Amino acid sequence: MRSEDAGKAWLDALGALIRAQRVTAGLTLRELSERTKVSNAYLSQIERGLHEPSISVLDAIGAALGVSLETLLARAGLLAPECVSDGERGALVPDTEAAILADPQLSEPQRLALLSIYRSFVPARGRSPSD
Repeated sequence: MRSEDAGKAWLDALGALIRAQRVTAGLTLRELSERTKVSNAYLSQIERGLHEPSISVLDAIGAALGVSLETLLARAGLLAPECVSDGERGALVPDTEAAILADPQLSEPQRLALLSIYRSFVPARGRSPSD
């Protein structure tokens, strides 16, 4: 895989992860924008994999979603899971959910449908009641 393709795949996975977490938290794009002080349009571009956010923007997104920056980066595949402290491991989504989010063959509606079905069969292991 060429490095541009790998970079695009990472941005797509990051965007899908952020969108899924936002939807799971019951937030609209506008609400996330208000919480992060990042424009609605910019967040939309991030979620669609069109823009690579800075660390400070990712930190603001993570804080608004109740997730540490390290956990967000690990789940997006940029940080190795062992770099995240034990208390954070699994705080964002279980491995099955991460695999669904990262699968490039699934469309966004397919990802959301699979996550919904998966979550209806599996207890909310480690997810907070607000997720």
